[in-house]
Amino acid sequence: MPGLTYHVKPRGVCRGAALTLVFASVLATAAATGSLPREDDAGTRIKTRAVSSSVGSVDREEIAEAVADAEADGKSGTDAAEDVVSRSGDRWGAVYDEREYEEFEQALDGSYTGVGISARRSARGEVAVTGVEPGGPADRAGVRKGDLLRTVDGRTVGKRPVAEVVALLRGDRTKAAEGSSVVLGLRRGTHAWTTTLRRARLSTDPVSVRHLGTGSSAAVLIKVSAFTKGAGTAVRDAVNEAPGDAGILLDLRANAGGLVTEAVIASSAFLDGGLVATYDVHGEERALYAEPGGDTGRPVVVLVDGGTMSAAELLTGALQDRGRAVTVGSRTFGKGSVQMPSKLPGGSVAELTVGHYRTPAGRSVEGTGITPDVGAGPEAQERGRTVLSGLGGGS
Repeated sequence: MPGLTYHVKPRGVCRGAALTLVFASVLATAAATGSLPREDDAGTRIKTRAVSSSVGSVDREEIAEAVADAEADGKSGTDAAEDVVSRSGDRWGAVYDEREYEEFEQALDGSYTGVGISARRSARGEVAVTGVEPGGPADRAGVRKGDLLRTVDGRTVGKRPVAEVVALLRGDRTKAAEGSSVVLGLRRGTHAWTTTLRRARLSTDPVSVRHLGTGSSAAVLIKVSAFTKGAGTAVRDAVNEAPGDAGILLDLRANAGGLVTEAVIASSAFLDGGLVATYDVHGEERALYAEPGGDTGRPVVVLVDGGTMSAAELLTGALQDRGRAVTVGSRTFGKGSVQMPSKLPGGSVAELTVGHYRTPAGRSVEGTGITPDVGAGPEAQERGRTVLSGLGGGS
């Protein structure tokens, strides 16, 4: 079990909906999730001390007692824990049953059970396929980007929230396993058809690299969709392999967060050691440090927007405060609180807020986000290249 976690689950949202958001982020739809490192996590130095078993504004023992009482009455312990958390006033608190938490951890490892489709609602109100995982069940069945999803197992998609559609595709309500089938109704132009897919365990590639321009105008675009396992090393490798005269566009737009350990490793690609962030747990301050030896001379521009969240904001704040990058885009989401998981009787897990992290300059991110140095909307990448050119890297 990870030591400390970040995820998005606004107060009043049921745990199933929260998990849908987490899984949707793996499919590129939007949420924040992540984990602060334990002391023994490789690649990150952390100054810390042991913490108590009390979590957030409600005691673990209080939750455990509610679970025990519910189970003694033949009721759901997980539901009882969820009720305590929802009444605690903790906006980011969440409760997972044993299977849900296992899936949650697998998502952080960059894998999920599904059909390999990402989707969102189009301007016309239809649910459109925005991406298909290469080699996944949907890809093998001929589903393509731009196809419209009409039904899932006979249920009309209609005006259902996209998160609910993703849950149907994954079979969350029926706890569908790898190998289970799902029937999709699709439309492409005037052609409508149905196809039966079998869910599979899929892995995501959270980092993509594109080379833009050549010679004096060379730039490398490193897009990080989530900080799942291995993302930090992938960023570091991409920087190390970039041409010597190329600037870096680090695209963290729509990055819903992820493992904070990975974000700190990514920061080590651009910093020669030093502070990345501080955070507190029950009032005890702790610090995260980059590893020495990063590239400190190459120009860097970080692209951000309102979907830049959690661990992605931590990295953005570190590079901005340390004067290592110019940030371009729009204000980030503002998710800077720290959650700690605690195992409950029966195997469920409760996560409650225990503190908040701050940037190297001491700025709090929670509720405020990070304001970029240069404002930009959809044209952020083009504006970023212009800024990068002014820094001496790419045009």
